[in-house]
Amino acid sequence: MTLTEKAGAEKASEENAGTEKASPFRVRSSIDADIDAMLAIYRRHIRLGVEEGVEDSGVPEPSDLRDRRKNLQDRRLPHLVAVDNGEVLGYAYVVPFRKRPAYRFSVKHSIYIRHDQRRHGVGEALMNALIDACAASGFRRMISYIDADNAASLALHEKLGFSRAGLLPGAAYRNGRWSDTVLIERSLGHGSTTPPPPLPLSKM
Repeated sequence: MTLTEKAGAEKASEENAGTEKASPFRVRSSIDADIDAMLAIYRRHIRLGVEEGVEDSGVPEPSDLRDRRKNLQDRRLPHLVAVDNGEVLGYAYVVPFRKRPAYRFSVKHSIYIRHDQRRHGVGEALMNALIDACAASGFRRMISYIDADNAASLALHEKLGFSRAGLLPGAAYRNGRWSDTVLIERSLGHGSTTPPPPLPLSKM
């Protein structure tokens, strides 16, 4: 490439950068005012995952979700929403992977996107923010379970550095057939290459 061609390419790159559209939504920590919208998103996901005539007693009420969110945030576990002009487009959060102290550096995440906002970058933005928040909190591994038929979610997680760690055949039964579940994981920070920081003296 000549100097003239190089200069032209750099100018075109600068012009394209200047015309790129900023993301129409932002990601932040969830607040109580987001509860109803998050619950509506969650309930739609649950309805799609349970066949007609089967009741799901695990669907929370607004007060349940409010208490759960506060409990997670009090424990420094990220609970995030993507919003646009005050509307919740999706949310994501983590819970402890296991209750035993040995697993305290691993978290299990969940993500839910409003049905009309899929494939608009909401999921990727939420996951990137969740990964960064978990790493900043000192966690070393993120784990999740994804329906084997959910190709879009699997592709997104693989794009963000998650690997398939296992397959649970026939773990769920929905819509008249057995469904496999994929176990995925990715490391955070130094992962398992270094030991965790020592516990404070008051907790030893």
